[in-house]
Amino acid sequence: MLRKGLMLAALGLAFVAGPALSATSKEEPKEMDWSFTGPLGKYDQAQLQRGYKVYREVCSACHAMSLVSFRNLGEKGGPFYDPKYPNPNDNPYVKSLAKDIQVSDIDNETGDAIKRPAGTADRFPSPFANEAAARASNGGALPPDLSVIAKAREGGPDYIYSILTGFVQPPAGLTVSPGKYYNPYFPGDLSSFWTGKGEVPKGGFIGMPPPLAANKVTFDDNTKSTVENQARDVSAFLMWAAEPKMEQRKQFGLGAMIYLLIFTGLLYASYRRIWRNVAH
Repeated sequence: MLRKGLMLAALGLAFVAGPALSATSKEEPKEMDWSFTGPLGKYDQAQLQRGYKVYREVCSACHAMSLVSFRNLGEKGGPFYDPKYPNPNDNPYVKSLAKDIQVSDIDNETGDAIKRPAGTADRFPSPFANEAAARASNGGALPPDLSVIAKAREGGPDYIYSILTGFVQPPAGLTVSPGKYYNPYFPGDLSSFWTGKGEVPKGGFIGMPPPLAANKVTFDDNTKSTVENQARDVSAFLMWAAEPKMEQRKQFGLGAMIYLLIFTGLLYASYRRIWRNVAH
C-alpha cells in the first residue's frame, strides 16, 4: 500500500509539474556559418583578433577567462600566432598585449600585495577579487567564466552569438524584475511572470544588460563595428579559447584517415597477390 501511495503521489507531481516544465523553453540558436566548422575548417585569425579586442574592451569588465594565458594568444592557431616566433613567449606583440594589463602579485621583498604589468606566462586576470565581489557588482548574479563557455553551452558559438544579439523588448504582459533583461534565447521559465494572452513567451531573464552597441569597439582592420559583427567575432574567439588545438586535431585526424586508406589498399593488394593461385 505504501509503495502504491508513493507511486500515485509521484504521478500526481508529474502531472502538476507538466505545464510549468512545458513553459520552460527558449528559441533555438541562430545557425551561423563559421570558418572553423567541418572536418577541414580553420579559425579565421583576423576574426580571432577582433574577437579578442571585443572581449578585452567589453566582456572582461565582468567575465574572467581564468584558464587562458597570454602566451596562448601566440600559439599556433591562435589570434596572434606568428611563425617567426614558434615560442609564443617570444612573440613581441603578445608581450605588448600582456604588458598593457595589470595583474595582482606579491612583492618578494616586502610581502605586500602589488600590481604589475602582466607577462606572457600570466593568465587573464579576473575583474573581481572573489565571488562575493562579483555578485555584489552584478545585482547578485555571478558572471560565468568564459574560458570554455563555447563548449559548455549547447549550441556553442551559435548560442553565444544568439544571446548577444537577442536582447529585445519584452512582449506586453511580461513582467520583468529590476536588474533583469528579457532574452528569447536564454533558458528560463516565464510562466509566473506572464499575464498576457496566449502562450507563455519563449526565453528567460538574464542578469546581463545588452553588452554590445554599434561602434563600441573600433576594429584595426576597418571592419564595420556593428553589434552583429562584434557578437560574431567574440563568439569565434570564445570558441578558440575553448578548443585552441582544434586545427591540429583536425589535421591529425585527416592524416590518420589517409594513412588508414593507404594501409587498407596495401593489405588488399597483398591479399590478392598471396592468394591469387589458391582456390577458394
